[in-house]
Amino acid sequence: MQNGQSHQTMKEISEQEAWLRLSTLCANSEHCQQEITEKMQRWGISNDALVRIMERLTKERYVDDERFARAFVGDKVRFDKWGRRKIEQALWMKHISDDIQQRVLNEVDAQLYVDNLRTLLKTKRKSTKAQNDYELRQKLIRFAMGRGYDFDIIRQAMEEEEDE
Repeated sequence: MQNGQSHQTMKEISEQEAWLRLSTLCANSEHCQQEITEKMQRWGISNDALVRIMERLTKERYVDDERFARAFVGDKVRFDKWGRRKIEQALWMKHISDDIQQRVLNEVDAQLYVDNLRTLLKTKRKSTKAQNDYELRQKLIRFAMGRGYDFDIIRQAMEEEEDE
């Protein structure tokens, strides 16, 4: 046994131990139901116990998908400078319901996306090699779309950047 780890993975985790670990985890950082469910499945928790633990975690507000979505969206917009499309896709992958997604995404000021994208484009423009303005513009548009921005925001950000 190396560092006691192989013993730990072989040992079944009791429902109570899973509850304690997960409540501690969720008290320290936001997690959605999907992440917690996957973790319990990896631990080999039975489906009955999984349902009971998840119900208790949500009832006691350790897990709240809307609160998770707000924190996730805030981080992705502020720190990673993702566009709405990329955030929607990531929330979909985490099984966050459409109504929560739309509610939380609609709280983000559209100008914030434009400002973030302008900052990204300014940096990208310096490192992008292009034969002419058309080619440069195409590369910047592809870059912005890859970051999850839709064309209206891209056009607005590029126009504001050119006006400066």
